[in-house]
Amino acid sequence: MSQPSLSRATPYRRPGARTWLLAAAASAALLAGCATPISPKDDALFQSYASTHDRPATRPVRSMSSFSDALACMDEMMREAEVPTMLITSTFIPDFSGRVPVAAKQMVVTALSQMSRRSNAFRYVDFEVDIARQDTVQNLTTILLNNNQMELQRPALYVSGGISFVDQNVLNARHSAGVSGPRVEAGYDRSRGATIVGLEMHLGDFRTRTLIPGLDSANEVIIGSSGQGLDLAGRIGSYGVQFNVGRDLTQGTGAAMRTLVDLALIELAGKWTHLPYWRCLTLDNTHPEFQRQLREWYDEADPANRSRLVQRYLASRGYLPTFEQPLPPNSAVLREAVGRFQADVGAVVTGEMDFSLYERALREFVAVGEDGQLTRIGWGELGNGDVKPVPLAIDMQIENTVKDRTAFPPGTNIFASVTVTRAAYLFCYLKDGNGNVVKLLPNMLHPDALVSANQAVRLPDWMVPYPAFVLTSGKQGSESLMCVASSEDPMTRMPQELNVDALTPIQGVKSLDEMRAHFETAVGAEKMASQTLEWHILAPAPAGNGKN
Repeated sequence: MSQPSLSRATPYRRPGARTWLLAAAASAALLAGCATPISPKDDALFQSYASTHDRPATRPVRSMSSFSDALACMDEMMREAEVPTMLITSTFIPDFSGRVPVAAKQMVVTALSQMSRRSNAFRYVDFEVDIARQDTVQNLTTILLNNNQMELQRPALYVSGGISFVDQNVLNARHSAGVSGPRVEAGYDRSRGATIVGLEMHLGDFRTRTLIPGLDSANEVIIGSSGQGLDLAGRIGSYGVQFNVGRDLTQGTGAAMRTLVDLALIELAGKWTHLPYWRCLTLDNTHPEFQRQLREWYDEADPANRSRLVQRYLASRGYLPTFEQPLPPNSAVLREAVGRFQADVGAVVTGEMDFSLYERALREFVAVGEDGQLTRIGWGELGNGDVKPVPLAIDMQIENTVKDRTAFPPGTNIFASVTVTRAAYLFCYLKDGNGNVVKLLPNMLHPDALVSANQAVRLPDWMVPYPAFVLTSGKQGSESLMCVASSEDPMTRMPQELNVDALTPIQGVKSLDEMRAHFETAVGAEKMASQTLEWHILAPAPAGNGKN
C-alpha cells in the first residue's frame, strides 16, 4: 500500500525591514498630500456646473386650493351684485400648537385679493405695529404719521381667528409581515395615519371692535400620511445581498391651511354681502380628487391628443384661430395664445403646453357623475366637433356708492370700471357736456392697450395716489363713457387723425357711435365688443339767500 502524502503548512514570515520601510514611505506621502491644501483650480470645471444645477428642475406653478375657482366665482358674483368697495384688515392668525408653521394672515390677504380682482369688493388696509420686527415700511409709516404726512383710512371690517386645534395621529395603523429561511429573508411594512387641523375665523366691526354674530366660520381638514416598504436579504455562498424599496406620502400643512382659509373667507364674504355663496362652494371642481383625476387623465393621454384637445379649447374661447391641423408646440402663435390664456386665468405664464395648462383648460369639461365619481363631459365634441369661438364680451359699471348711478350733481367725481372676458385691446372714450369726444385709455400711465381678463380696469384708477385723470361731472346735461375691446390692435388700421394723445379732444368725431363705427370698419364687428354708460348732470342746487 502506498503511504498517504502529507503536505507541510507554509510557515508565517514576519515582514522584513524593507516592507516596513515602503509602507512607512507611502503613509508619509499620503499624509503630506492631505496636509497640503487642494488647489481650487483643480475643481474649477466641476464647480462650474454648480450654478446650473442649483436651479429648480420644474417650473413654478400657481399655489391653488380646491376653492380657488370658488374665489373667482365669488368675485364675479359680487361684481354682478355691484357690491361697493369695503376697507378690511385682519389680526394675526395664531397657531398655539406650534405644529402648523404657515403665514395664515398672508393667505387671508391673498384670498381677499382674489375675490376682488374684478369686483373691487375688498381693499386691505395693511398696517400693524410689531416692536420685535421693525422694517422699513413700519418705520416710515410711524415717521410720516407723526409728521401728518400720511393718512390712514379706517377699515370698516376686520377678520380675526386662529388655528383652533391640531389633533395629530388621530388614526394610526401599521401592518408588517416577514419570512425567514436559511439563505433568504423578506419583510413588508405598511403604515397609515391621519391628523386633523381646525381653523376658526370671525368677521368684526372695526369701529366698535365687536364680532358680528353669525359671521363666523369653523372648519377642519384631515391631513393624511402613508408609507410602505419591502426588505429582501439573502446569501449566495459567502456573500450577502440586501435590497430595500419604499415609498412615503405626507400631505403638507401649507396646502391644507390654504384650503381652510379660502373656504372661511368665502363663507364670511357671502354672509356679509347676503349673496348665495353656496353656489360657488358646490362647483364640481371643488371635489378633493379633482386635480388628481385630471393628472391621471393627462398622464394616460397621448401627447398629440392632449395638444389637439387644448388647442381646440383655446380656439373655442377665441384665443386661437380655427385650424385643421394642430400647431406645433413651439409655434409663436400658439405660445402667444397660451400666454394670454394663462394670464387671464391667473396661472403662471409660461407659454408651455404642460399639465397646469391642461388642467385650467379642461376643468370646465369635468363633472361629478351620479355615482359620485368625476367624469369627462363633452370631450369628444371638443376634440372632433366644429369649433365655434365664444364672442368677446365687455362689462362696464359705475362704482360710486350711491343708489342712483345715472344722475349726479355738478362737480361729482365719477368712478367706473370695465372688464373683458379674455385678453383684448381696450380703448375708452368720454363724451363730455360740451360735446367733445376725449380718449381716456390708453394714456401716459397705462400706455399699453392690451389688458387681461384677470382683473378690472378702473376709470380713473382710484387705487393709485396720482391717477392719469379724474372724471368730474360738468354742467347740466348728459355725459357718456364708452369702452371698446378688440381681439386685434385696431390702431394700425384706423385713420391717423383718430390716433391722438390721451385726454385731448378728437377732431372730426361728434359722437361715440361714430367712434364705434371706425372700430367696426378697422377690425370687423365680430372681433370687437363695446358698451356705453350714460349719466345725467343735475341742475345746480339753488344758492342760499344769505338770511339766517
